[in-house]
Amino acid sequence: MSLKIKSADECRYDILSLGEVMLRLDPGEGRIHTSRRFTAWEGGGEYNVARGLRRCFGQRAAVVTAFADNPVGRLVEDFIMQGGVDTSLIKWVDYDGIGRDVRNGLNFTERGFGIRGAVGCSDRGNTAASQLKVGDIDWEYIFGELGVRWLHTGGIFAALSDTTPEVVIEAVKVAKKYGTMVSYDLNYRPSLWTAIGGQERAQKVNREIAQYVDVMIGNEEDFTACLGFEVEGVDDNLTDLAVDKFKNMIAKAVAEFPNFKATGTTLRGVKTATVNDWGAVCWAAGQFYEATHRPEMEIMDRVGGGDSFASGFIYGLMVLNDPALAIEYGAAHGALAMTTPGDTTMASLKEVEKLVGGGGARVDR
Repeated sequence: MSLKIKSADECRYDILSLGEVMLRLDPGEGRIHTSRRFTAWEGGGEYNVARGLRRCFGQRAAVVTAFADNPVGRLVEDFIMQGGVDTSLIKWVDYDGIGRDVRNGLNFTERGFGIRGAVGCSDRGNTAASQLKVGDIDWEYIFGELGVRWLHTGGIFAALSDTTPEVVIEAVKVAKKYGTMVSYDLNYRPSLWTAIGGQERAQKVNREIAQYVDVMIGNEEDFTACLGFEVEGVDDNLTDLAVDKFKNMIAKAVAEFPNFKATGTTLRGVKTATVNDWGAVCWAAGQFYEATHRPEMEIMDRVGGGDSFASGFIYGLMVLNDPALAIEYGAAHGALAMTTPGDTTMASLKEVEKLVGGGGARVDR
C-alpha cells in the first residue's frame, strides 16, 4: 500500500484534529444522579484521536476547537496541554459571565457494569465549538504555511449545529488543496442530529463531506445512517456471516466513493457492559484485513475505545504504511484504552506492540 503522505520535514504537525473538547465528569463506580464526587477529564471524539497519536504513538499533534474564555475553558486547556497536544490553534471567545451567549460543554459519563450499560449525559448547548462558522479559522495558514500531514475530524462535530458542517467542508477542501490526508469518523449520534434535520440531514452532510475523505471510519450503523448503505444481519455476536455482510456494505461504499483509500471499523459483540467480544476490520488497496479477535474481553470504561482504535489505525497507515499492521495496532490500542478510566488513552506504544505481538496480561517486572 502506498499513501501519498507529506513528509514530516515539511510540516509542523503530523496530526491535527477538528472537533469539540468537553469537560468529562465521571462518577467512578457510582451513578450520575446519586454521586457527590466526580473525577474530571477532557474528551471529545475527534480530539481523542489526536491525543492518542501524541501520547501513545509519539506524533506531533494539535487541536482546532473553541472555548469560552473562563476557568472551565482554561481547565480543559490545561488537560489538553498535559496530553501534549498543541493548543495554539484554539479559538477563545469572550465569556459573558453566565453562559447566555457562549459556554463550554460538559459530559457526565457513567461507565456501566454488568447488565447496566454505560450512560452519557451531555450538556453542550450553545458551546463555543458549536458556534464555529466558515471564516473563523485560517485554514490557508494552517495547511499552507504551517503544514499538516493528516487531518482528522468527524460526524460528532459536524452535527453540533447548522454551521459546523460547513466548517468541516471548508477545512477538508483546504486540506486536500495542500496534500494533507483526511480521515473522518462518522460517529453517528441520533440525539445530535435531531434538532438540525435528523437522519436525512445527516446523510446529506456526510455524503458531501465523504467526497473529500481518504480514510473513512465507522461501524455498520454509521455507514447506514450517515451514508445510506444498508446491511442486513449484522448482530452482536460477530459471526462470520455478520462480518461478511458488513464487508459487502463497505465494498458498496468504496465503489460509490472511489476517493476512499482505506476504511476501518471496530467489531463489537456486547455481552455485558464489562464483557465484550472485540475485533476490527479494514479495507485498503482492494483487500480486507481483520485484526486478532478477542472474545469476552473485560472492560473498565468503554468510552473512547473507538477513538483509540482510530488513532492506532491511523498510526499504522501513516507511519507503518501497512494496512494489516494498522488494523492490528488499532484494535490493540482500542482494547487497552478500555482497561483504564476516562476518554483518552493511558497506553504506551510498548504495550500496544506487546499486544499486537501476542503478549498477554502477565505481570511486567
